Amino acid sequence: MSAYANGQAVPGSILRAYGAPSLPVAVLAVPLFIYLPPYYGDDLGMSLSIVGAVLLIARLWDVGTDPLIGTLSDRLATRWGRRRPWIVAGIPLLLLAVWQLFQPPADPGAAHLLGWTLLATLAWTLISLPYNAWGAELSGDYHQRTRIYGASQAFAIIGTVVGIVLPAAVQASGGSRAEALAAVFWLVALSLPLAGLWLLRRVPDASAAPDATDWRDSLRLLRENAPFRRLVLAYLLNGIANGLPASLFLIFAEHFIGADERASGLLLLVYFGTGFLALPIWLLAARRFSKHRVWCVAMLYTCAVFVWVPFLEPGQFWAFFAICLFSGAAVGADLALPSAMQADVVDEDAVRSGASRAGLYFALWGMATKLALALAVGVAYPLLDLVGFDTDADNTRSALMVLALLYGAGPVLIKLVSVALMWGFPLTAERQASLRADVREGAAPSTSLSRELMS
Repeated sequence: MSAYANGQAVPGSILRAYGAPSLPVAVLAVPLFIYLPPYYGDDLGMSLSIVGAVLLIARLWDVGTDPLIGTLSDRLATRWGRRRPWIVAGIPLLLLAVWQLFQPPADPGAAHLLGWTLLATLAWTLISLPYNAWGAELSGDYHQRTRIYGASQAFAIIGTVVGIVLPAAVQASGGSRAEALAAVFWLVALSLPLAGLWLLRRVPDASAAPDATDWRDSLRLLRENAPFRRLVLAYLLNGIANGLPASLFLIFAEHFIGADERASGLLLLVYFGTGFLALPIWLLAARRFSKHRVWCVAMLYTCAVFVWVPFLEPGQFWAFFAICLFSGAAVGADLALPSAMQADVVDEDAVRSGASRAGLYFALWGMATKLALALAVGVAYPLLDLVGFDTDADNTRSALMVLALLYGAGPVLIKLVSVALMWGFPLTAERQASLRADVREGAAPSTSLSRELMS
């Protein structure tokens, strides 16, 4: 039973305590994914092919550990709840691994980078999966879940901005990349344990009974959960649409727009800053309308902005600045609303399995996220190579046009498919309330509702 199962409002103090760990975790994301590869390749002299191979292995390892950790966290039963022990274990492991990655020995080998990257991704999973599942179990109310994940994403956006600004500020003042990474580490080393302690002490754990579902029944329930299948497919497609501009941003900003590192940082700050400011508007809209419709509107809005990217001329910085400004307004909706909807989808499973298996569902969600980014990179980079795009030379107009189409037109087309999938999504507030009533009573869902959800 969730801590706020009957729909009472989650207090603001609980929302802040739940959301706080997202900030230091998000601070780490930018340095780990953007600064670390060039640090090992350029500064430490490691072959870029070796760095790329190590990161590919780590990504495959990361995908494989998701369902394992998710399932185990569902099956754990302790006096402290099901989710707390994993986060307690994950925080020191993450800090240890990040320190070794950010401050390596003078001549680190591939084994050093691989070993500590594998540990860092495992620790990240130990924290993030139980954390997200905990949010789903904190309240059973359709609208309260929007507030819960909205709070988490608000902290995450702030953390992302800090992760962009802090390394850039250290380097702008004459510091090295190693000093910038050290500054990030010490900030996270101080803030993550404090935020974790606030979460563990302040946020109630639902302490649901451990999942004892047989694996055959588990697979069958996953196959039969039509809302989950529909949502995860739409999320995968939307993730690819978001992954294309994310993976191409620095290339597009430098080679099409002509922006240097400082200008690129400004564009990222504008994008995420607008996202933070606009997030409350999306959350209010989701309170008034169905979450899936508001998410669809956010995706359509992004399409209306991104459709102008292929019409840009090389060097039009301020036009691209406007696109970053306006498209950033939808980033909060794209992050918070699907997670809140995923929590609702878990209820449909809970009625049939008799257990809360949020860990497993958010593990599959995490796999879709990582697969989307991998597919985006796997499509975009080979296509650019095919048309002769070269980051070390002047490019032809046709090569730049392909870059613009991948950055702007591709995401628009893919997001439109996601909108088509989600516009008629069956889990509205009314239907989710019926599911929650069945969860509380331990009964099967009503026949008409069951028929709709399983189709």
